[in-house]
Amino acid sequence: MPAASPSPAPPLRLVADRLSDRLARLLAREIESRRLKPGDRLPTEQQLAQAHGVSRTVVREAVHQLKSRNLVTSRQGSGVYVAAEPPAQPLIFDPAVLESVQAVVHVVEVRRVLEGEIAALAAKRATRVQIAELKRALKAIDQAVAAGRDGVAEDLAFHRAIGECTGNPQFSQLLGFLEQYLREGMRITRANEARHPDFMDAVRLEHRAMVDAIAAGDAAAARRRATEHIAHGEQRLVEGGVIASRRRRTTHPTAARK
Repeated sequence: MPAASPSPAPPLRLVADRLSDRLARLLAREIESRRLKPGDRLPTEQQLAQAHGVSRTVVREAVHQLKSRNLVTSRQGSGVYVAAEPPAQPLIFDPAVLESVQAVVHVVEVRRVLEGEIAALAAKRATRVQIAELKRALKAIDQAVAAGRDGVAEDLAFHRAIGECTGNPQFSQLLGFLEQYLREGMRITRANEARHPDFMDAVRLEHRAMVDAIAAGDAAAARRRATEHIAHGEQRLVEGGVIASRRRRTTHPTAARK
């Protein structure tokens, strides 16, 4: 009798949704929707604590987050005020993106779009020195796994090296930004792959195919290999029972009429 296939595991929590994060998001929405305008004074720490039923420590942490995003400024002895609109807003993702593996998959989708084009540009522009560095980064992943480590840092470094092959520093910075949201998800991904030797072999072959395409200067192949690698990583999470399948369900026209 064939063994039953494992059912998908429930969503995995990666970090707790802290009260300060919730309050920071709420206040940020007030500012971004212009209900709180530049120059407006925020309620006092005590007033915010009472209004939202939280401690003053939670309020201080939330306000600190807003300050780090340049949304508010402090005036000595006066209070906290909504900052003037900066010429450009810094790129950030909602901290809620770290709450579950399913949420991290959303970031993976962004990465899939980016990395295909980054790999294509790398194939067109990579120097011999950069290709040699790319091969060393690839070898470092195998060395990390052989040493009993998860290889997450080395895997991320490999993808950063592809960005560097484009000669455009903005790609390296963008991938570096995404790492903070991908690191925990990649740990789960690599742990899932470590439980399945065929998964590990597939990842190794996919990485090698990306390097080969870039080294050959084949932009179309590099784009295809990079995009497939990210998509296959998501599929391996499904097959490993870590996340549920996200395939679109279709209904046959005749069935819909019944």
